[in-house]
Amino acid sequence: MPDLELTATESYLIISLHRIVTDLDRKTRALCQKHGVTFGQFMVLEALYHKGPLSVGEVKESILSTDGTIPVIVANMEKAGLLVRKQDEKDRRKSILSLTEKGRAIIREVYPENAEMIHKAFSVWNDRERGDLKRLLASYWDQKTF
Repeated sequence: MPDLELTATESYLIISLHRIVTDLDRKTRALCQKHGVTFGQFMVLEALYHKGPLSVGEVKESILSTDGTIPVIVANMEKAGLLVRKQDEKDRRKSILSLTEKGRAIIREVYPENAEMIHKAFSVWNDRERGDLKRLLASYWDQKTF
């Protein structure tokens, strides 16, 4: 296999994309800490808030989490009174998660602050540029060759 070097543009892109994600992640984690929830709990709260009751597996898929992480997050959230877990009536092997009033109250506080932070971060680009970026990123997933 020949020695391959990244082009200057490829290096710039990978470093820039990583820095953007790291910056947004850091800011979201700070908001979560301010409101007394972990980043993982915030992601679960957000998924349940926007999609309604979900199975544990659906939450895992929704937040792109691993099998080992979700049970711990869910158990801690249940203990904290942020969600309830009920057995699925159609498939008794599944648990369905839903927000409690406490969980709903927290996500109603944190989500708008996080959305505002993301909006400000992306405001460096105008609508056309954001649309261009969206199309470029979508083309990566559409043409994935690895």
